Amino acid sequence: MAIGNLPIGSAYPITGTGQVKTGFGAIVGFFCSSSTSGTLTVYDSASGASNQIVASFPLVAGQYYPLPFALANGLYAVVGGAATGTFSAV
Repeated sequence: MAIGNLPIGSAYPITGTGQVKTGFGAIVGFFCSSSTSGTLTVYDSASGASNQIVASFPLVAGQYYPLPFALANGLYAVVGGAATGTFSAV
């Protein structure tokens, strides 16, 4: 969804590995609130067992990462190290 040229979505805060959103939808992006050697891997899946859409990448606190991907099965995030943040998704 967008308002003018601004992509928006609902907020989905995370503090560790797990299912973020179920079912069909789309990711807008991810804002990293805190990170100590944190990494993030993103799956279009309910369990993280398959359908990796973003390979593991390092997270920097205070950084926003645009992730414009469609989801067919749900959003599952694997957090390595210590990191917290918020997905924007629809």
